[in-house]
Amino acid sequence: MGKKKTKFVCQECGYESAKWLGRCPGCNTWNSMVEEIERTKPATKGVFVHSASDIISKPVPITTVTATQEPRIQTGISEFNRVLGGGIVKGSLVLIGGDPGIGKSTLLLQVSAQLATLQHKVLYISGEESVKQTKLRADRLHVASDQLYVLAETDLEYIVEAIETIHPVCVVIDSIQTIYRADIASAPGSVSQVRECTAELMKIAKTKGIAIFIVGHVTKEGAIAGPRILEHMVDTVLYFEGERHHTYRILRAVKNRFGSTNEIGIFEMRESGLVEVENPSEVFLEERSRGAAGSTVVAAMEGTRPVLVEIQALVSPTSFGNPRRMATGIDHNRVSLLMAVLEKRSGLLLQNQDAYLKVAGGVKLDEPAIDLAIAVSIASSFRDQPTNPHDVIIGEVGLTGEVRRVSRIEQRVQEAVKLGFSRMIIPKNNLAGWNPPEHITVIGVSHITEALEHTLQ
Repeated sequence: MGKKKTKFVCQECGYESAKWLGRCPGCNTWNSMVEEIERTKPATKGVFVHSASDIISKPVPITTVTATQEPRIQTGISEFNRVLGGGIVKGSLVLIGGDPGIGKSTLLLQVSAQLATLQHKVLYISGEESVKQTKLRADRLHVASDQLYVLAETDLEYIVEAIETIHPVCVVIDSIQTIYRADIASAPGSVSQVRECTAELMKIAKTKGIAIFIVGHVTKEGAIAGPRILEHMVDTVLYFEGERHHTYRILRAVKNRFGSTNEIGIFEMRESGLVEVENPSEVFLEERSRGAAGSTVVAAMEGTRPVLVEIQALVSPTSFGNPRRMATGIDHNRVSLLMAVLEKRSGLLLQNQDAYLKVAGGVKLDEPAIDLAIAVSIASSFRDQPTNPHDVIIGEVGLTGEVRRVSRIEQRVQEAVKLGFSRMIIPKNNLAGWNPPEHITVIGVSHITEALEHTLQ
């Protein structure tokens, strides 16, 4: 018997090397090389090995291809349907990642229960919990249906066998890091195991038309563990976000071949499970303190949905050599940039001031349209002048202090009208081409100093 060949594989990026390296040349990560046994394929002289489906594809003109819009499977959870782009697509492979304990298993068990209630056969496979533990979780969530099948298994061969026996409409794998193939020598969760198991599940989803959801662990940096190719292989990538000390959870789509990216669904974690938040703007603003300096409301777009959130700022004289800049829910570099613009273009002496900013409710905002609201919050706290509690502020701020136009202004204004706000400060270039509603006053500004004159009295 010949000696088995081994190789060293980086557990972060999948880089392969014939010898051990302390630092991976692919991703520059230290101590990530793990020894694995190379797989040897049987020699097939003069013969190409096709996939298990035995279907040989041939190139055809695109004009001869007939494509019909398949009906999506409705889950009964409207927020989940929204994030997926209108429902579950048959044959799709969906990856869900999130921090430990954030509620990924709870969400997928509730989705499985809703599908089972609608008489769709669902197979829930847990590689981390026993069948009894899954049953205890189901009892807490009041889940009970004969169409929901539970399996505690980590061997991919037995999982494929169960799928072929039950013929489910939807399969949940919790989690992909616990699943392994017996013919691969590396440990479960390694780059080789995750890549090969996902490829096998993708083949099952595409050939049999089964929607498969796989749960992925995340690293300490917040990215999904395993090779980066994992996110490229799947059809949809969802991140389940939230703070441990907040009851609200955000399901965000960062990749979706069947719908809009950056779409979000908002849930509230309760003892009975996750509950949909139908009007997130009202929830984020319900505890807002009126008449406080440093508080503004902005209409941010999350996918196709406008959401009104509160931005809070606290500016105080520093007691250190270098002033501190801290931000929660906002990019730290954007705060520093806007403070430099305020100091240079509006004459606010902020170089000896500490600044602390926060988006209330644990939401993360990353679009340029929130620039003007951040700047007004900082100026309001610095001058100790409260803003009008009935104002909503929108606009992108340039380095010269100009206020630039933003997208989807009409949807943002409609959301503000729905929640009873009476005035909006928007970029002047956004005023053309549409008529504002009757119940709100819309003011266009072209410079950050002009915006401060309207908002700080």
